[in-house]
Amino acid sequence: MSFINYAAREINCKIVYYGPGLCGKTTNIQWIHDKTRQDAKGKLISLATETERTLFFDFLPIELGTIRGFRTRFHLYTVPGQVFYDASRKLILKGVDGVVFVADSQEARMDANVEAVTNLRENLKEQGYDLANMPYALQLNKRDLPSAVALAELERALRVKDEPVFEAVATTGEGVFETLKAIIKLVLKDLKSR
Repeated sequence: MSFINYAAREINCKIVYYGPGLCGKTTNIQWIHDKTRQDAKGKLISLATETERTLFFDFLPIELGTIRGFRTRFHLYTVPGQVFYDASRKLILKGVDGVVFVADSQEARMDANVEAVTNLRENLKEQGYDLANMPYALQLNKRDLPSAVALAELERALRVKDEPVFEAVATTGEGVFETLKAIIKLVLKDLKSR
């Protein structure tokens, strides 16, 4: 749930990038950080292991101007992809306003994708959220790889509602900002409807 600070005239929204290990969640956040104007972003905080996997989260506040006189900031987080960090995943989902599910398009990662979507639903439900009623976008990453599964097959396996779907290659930035813009629009629309 977004945090509104009336004294500071500021709205803070939380977007979580969720998905299996090594699907490109951190790469998305790093690309966004690298390509965002210096005055519009905060410091990128990344907690990683020696194997470069995100252990807890990446956090990147981005300021997007004002809405009805309130400064709006979006805080972007990633969850650890490894299932044994499920407690961290749950903690990072607390207070979430929108979710981007980053799927790995490789055929060998299909089971991990399906498992991660199921885990996302369960973790949200445990905290009183329903994915069906939440701002949500699906990003199909690693579309440039020869082992990428057909788009229709990925959508059939991973789509949970009528969420927007984006093909991406996070290492080159393809689809990264399109996904971010879509989830921001969905979060803002949801805020306005409250």
